[in-house]
Amino acid sequence: MPDERLESAIANWAPRLTANGVDASDVAEVASSVERWSDWCAAWSRIGSRHETLGHEALVEGRGRSAGEHLSQAATAFHFGRFLFVHDLFQARAAHERSVRCLTEALAHLDPPGERHVVEFDSAHLYGILRRPAGPPRPVVVLVPGLDSTKEELRLVERSFLDRGLATFALDGPGQGEAEYALAIRHDWEVPGTAVIDYLEGCDGVDAGRIGVWGVSLGGYYAPRVAAGDGRVRACVSLAGPYSLGPSWDALPGLTRDAFAVRSHASSPEEARDRAFALDLAGIAPRIACPLLVVFGMRDRLFPAEGARRLAAEASGPTRLLLLDDGNHGCANVVYRHRPLSADWMAAQLAR
Repeated sequence: MPDERLESAIANWAPRLTANGVDASDVAEVASSVERWSDWCAAWSRIGSRHETLGHEALVEGRGRSAGEHLSQAATAFHFGRFLFVHDLFQARAAHERSVRCLTEALAHLDPPGERHVVEFDSAHLYGILRRPAGPPRPVVVLVPGLDSTKEELRLVERSFLDRGLATFALDGPGQGEAEYALAIRHDWEVPGTAVIDYLEGCDGVDAGRIGVWGVSLGGYYAPRVAAGDGRVRACVSLAGPYSLGPSWDALPGLTRDAFAVRSHASSPEEARDRAFALDLAGIAPRIACPLLVVFGMRDRLFPAEGARRLAAEASGPTRLLLLDDGNHGCANVVYRHRPLSADWMAAQLAR
């Protein structure tokens, strides 16, 4: 009997895996070998272990650049093993811890290298990876993941900004990655966003007068909240974010609803649904005064395109709306259509 959760994961997320650095052969291996959703995390953990071993071998042999590539690949594999695997939190957390460890090992060997940062927030911590090109202080782009994403998934997104001379700060905020165990999903992301911007103002090599924010999926909701609430944000990119999460709740895949329930620390499905309705840009979008780029795929199966149109129409600053006819959720199947453009646009805004 087909496993609906497994079929949903493969059908909805396969393009996202390859768009964010997973080798196509690894995707094919999992798709052809796993028959039950309960085996998903273990399958990706085996692949992560394979890349981790290659990374450690490269380190022993003094091939630092290759070690960084293998270990960051391992981190991504472990991440995708646990990204929606919330029915077995023990197994998911073990994979997540290995993902974090592999990326931390990789950071010194990336080009440019990365630094792990811990931001105090709300009696707990947020976690980020700062990377910056060599030279004078650089404008910085805060990269905000979505519901099931983490900073370990964002290497190729970082690359697009780094190649244009911008620094990046890939973030695990409330309800995300390392921060999700102590801090629940929250609707008012201007609050953690301000804490992160305060922190970046004290970081060496960062031009704190030129800060942008980029977010994908639920991060595409969070990023506009940060831009609306903190005037230090100079530019914002919202990729595939909902204008309001609640109206889409009942139509979301079961895996997505389950992940939201766990990461919002809801005690029941009813409470999770209520919390979803709190994520709403009504009355918030008009406060966005900085330049805003809204990117959305017309084949998005999670959120309606009308939300993207509404966000772009209501923001009070200059806006650009990019609707991609063949784009899926996150436009992961057409990254060439938006990722370079978004990085070019952000670099132009932060150069002013």
